[in-house]
Amino acid sequence: MEKKGKKEKKEKNRLIRRAYVRDRYKLAGFYLLTVAVFFGVASLYDYRQTMRNMLYAVELTLFFGAVIIMADYIRYRAKCLALFLMLEGNEERTRDLPEAWNLPETLYAQLLAEEEQEKRKLRTRYDEKQKDMADYYTMWTHQIKTPIAALRLLLQNEEEVSEEMEELFKIEQYAQMALYFARLDNPSSDFLFKEYNVYEIVKQAVRKYAVLFIRSGLSFTMDGFEISVVTDEKWLGFAVEQIVSNALKYTKQGGITIYGADEKGNKMQGKVSYLVIEDTGIGISESDLPRIFERGFTGYNGRLDKKATGLGLYLCSQIMERMEHTITVQSKPQMGTKVILGFAQSAVEHI
Repeated sequence: MEKKGKKEKKEKNRLIRRAYVRDRYKLAGFYLLTVAVFFGVASLYDYRQTMRNMLYAVELTLFFGAVIIMADYIRYRAKCLALFLMLEGNEERTRDLPEAWNLPETLYAQLLAEEEQEKRKLRTRYDEKQKDMADYYTMWTHQIKTPIAALRLLLQNEEEVSEEMEELFKIEQYAQMALYFARLDNPSSDFLFKEYNVYEIVKQAVRKYAVLFIRSGLSFTMDGFEISVVTDEKWLGFAVEQIVSNALKYTKQGGITIYGADEKGNKMQGKVSYLVIEDTGIGISESDLPRIFERGFTGYNGRLDKKATGLGLYLCSQIMERMEHTITVQSKPQMGTKVILGFAQSAVEHI
């Protein structure tokens, strides 16, 4: 790392020296031309005496010129390094901008300040728009919960879980996804980090999908494991729900298993740092695996399922990243899928 820093510093100094020569070569040429003119004029008179005087004058100008050039180069280099530092940082360009030396630089600085001001205005408008959208989705989700609850009451009298109940549950989950999608990029995303038992969060998430498990006829196994970590219960629960939802959607026979594991996804008991949600579904093609966390990407399976949105795994990856957890997927076509959720070891040990 230190060698890389020295190399970059050396490269910057080389670029600055070249730039300085390019910027000042006209002045140097003018100086040499002036000396040549003086010598030319001197040759018209008493050449020897005048030459001695001229050489003395040239020596003086060379000395003072060297001092001025050195001071000018130090100032030039300091300004270039300050600009390099600003380019490498994420701060506003107008903050700590080096002092302008002339009118063109002053005008450039003013243009840059106006650009920054316009960018701040655009960012403020964007943030306000995002907040308005999140508020609207929040209100819409809460409002739609009323008719959903009413429909659930009407369907509860049936002895078996009906297809209507299953579809009603899906509507509720899609509404919830819209809410989380709107809130994710909002500056006021309500993450609340505390110590939680991941086992309990997963158990609550799976319980919500009891209707779909009953209707699907799939088996379900959840082995005992222990993961205590600093996380956000609501957001982590939502991520687990999306993974379970995908497993149910693309598994037609067999079942779903949830267990603790090591970083490679191998099953382990007791205290662990990784959670695996494994299914025996249709799997994911090798060509689709690198892109499954992209926003809106549905892949081959998504093209078969016309209702796929490509948002579920995207939301999961974004949520896990913001909570400093990890998510990886192992899968082969017709051989099922493993989704591995990892929790920072430092956070686990802290508990």
